[in-house]
Amino acid sequence: MLDYTLNVREELIRETEQMTDEQLNMKPSQDVWSPGQILDHLYLMETVITGGLKHVLMNGEKKEASEKPLQLVIDRSRKVPAPENLKPAEGPFSKEELFSKLDRSRRELINFAETAPEQELEEKAMKHPHLGDLSLKQWIEFIGYHEKRHLLQLLEVRSAVS
Repeated sequence: MLDYTLNVREELIRETEQMTDEQLNMKPSQDVWSPGQILDHLYLMETVITGGLKHVLMNGEKKEASEKPLQLVIDRSRKVPAPENLKPAEGPFSKEELFSKLDRSRRELINFAETAPEQELEEKAMKHPHLGDLSLKQWIEFIGYHEKRHLLQLLEVRSAVS
């Protein structure tokens, strides 16, 4: 359940660890997020999702949710605007600050995934604004696919500003 999500994070860190703070804050245009903003968005997203998962696990009732083809999330041909509460700050950002935040949110997710009863992860669901109800288990997987989508965005931005 966590393997894909962990592998994408490793790839994300590999692609950004050599960037300077200046490179992390460069934007090819005003309407495009900088690499730092992308990382900040990923932190916000993971934090909000993990909080929601914890809440549903503790307070939610069993709710059936069909499996969704999460690999479609990676498709960057469809623009999906971020909700206001998940939009990143303007920056500037430091790599140290961003990596620390990402590490903290990832530790929370891993702790949740490793301690939650697997049966409840499959039996309880939470609504996604575009995909409908996802089981808590699929939400954990979704984080990896969402992060892969933004990794591709980050590579596009990095290429445009170099």
